[in-house]
Amino acid sequence: QVQIVESGGGLVQPGGSLRLSCAASGIIFSFDTMGWYRQGPGKQRELVATITSIGITNQPDSVKGRFTISRDNAKNTVYLLMNSLKPEDTAVYYCNARHGSVLNYWGRGTLVTVSS
Repeated sequence: QVQIVESGGGLVQPGGSLRLSCAASGIIFSFDTMGWYRQGPGKQRELVATITSIGITNQPDSVKGRFTISRDNAKNTVYLLMNSLKPEDTAVYYCNARHGSVLNYWGRGTLVTVSS
């Protein structure tokens, strides 16, 4: 059974940093694409960053230059380093792992709160 487990969320002050981790288990291959999405209070879920198995990344302008996504294919783990955090980054961050057109898995989410 595939499991997607996030960790690393918490409370941080504006301007601070956090590193999220997401580990996928229960599979014997590397997912084509892994990434992070977030859902803030009263908002729809939105893309934060994705990375393919060969390292191609995709990020919206709202996080470019502040957030860095990386992955370890051998461990089926993806990371999100978040710098210069803003209150508007407050959200539940969800890890996603996809393979082909059929396999699509989500974690339960980890809460990031940016507040003084």
